[in-house]
Amino acid sequence: MKFIIFWALLNLPVVLAFDPDYTDFITFPYLAYLKSDYLPCVGVLIHPLWVITAAHCNLPSLQVILGVTNPSNDKENNVQIVGYEKIIYHPYFSVASTENDLMLIKLKTNIQLNDYVNLVSLPTEPVSEKAMCTVSTWGYNLCDDSSDPNSLQNVNISVISKSQCRNTYKAQNIKETMLCVGIVPGRRKPCKEVTAAPAVCNGILQGILTFTDGCVLRADVGIYTKIFNYMPWIETTIQNN
Repeated sequence: MKFIIFWALLNLPVVLAFDPDYTDFITFPYLAYLKSDYLPCVGVLIHPLWVITAAHCNLPSLQVILGVTNPSNDKENNVQIVGYEKIIYHPYFSVASTENDLMLIKLKTNIQLNDYVNLVSLPTEPVSEKAMCTVSTWGYNLCDDSSDPNSLQNVNISVISKSQCRNTYKAQNIKETMLCVGIVPGRRKPCKEVTAAPAVCNGILQGILTFTDGCVLRADVGIYTKIFNYMPWIETTIQNN
């Protein structure tokens, strides 16, 4: 019995992760809700005119919504909604691969930066193994997943080694342009959450989720595009557009 209680305490965040009454509704000012006529994605504001997300996102009729906590509530204050001018995929992205899974979205107008909407820092050096990162995304109410997600949640999990990640995902080709964040070996339970969750470590964007067999808000291991490796492409794209 003591072991069962101890196990439950260790796994308390897992139990709470999809409780609709969970109150960890901290909206980091860099988060963008990418609403479309298909499935939404998470974006990250890296410049007053630019948002970064995963290239696997399909975003017809895109609206970029910043400063939002609950996308299903259209009466929130401090929200900024903007259209986009262009979407630029990484030139080597392929839907058949998890590599190079990044795209940049140029907004129609400059975002007004304030306490609720602001930029994330970009890396000048790679993140270290065991670094603690905050992963954020929106979860759906599993009893009613036909509407917009209504539960913004954050989980603090650490970067794991390539060998641990390869043991978790034996069928995936884990390359140096990727990093893995989560708990090994992960837990496989049904869930629904918005894809392309960012991993922000010590205030710096280090990863964008490209693949997970599970649920990142439950701390399952996710494979992320390592932002540091793509900084030349990000900087050049912004300068040239």
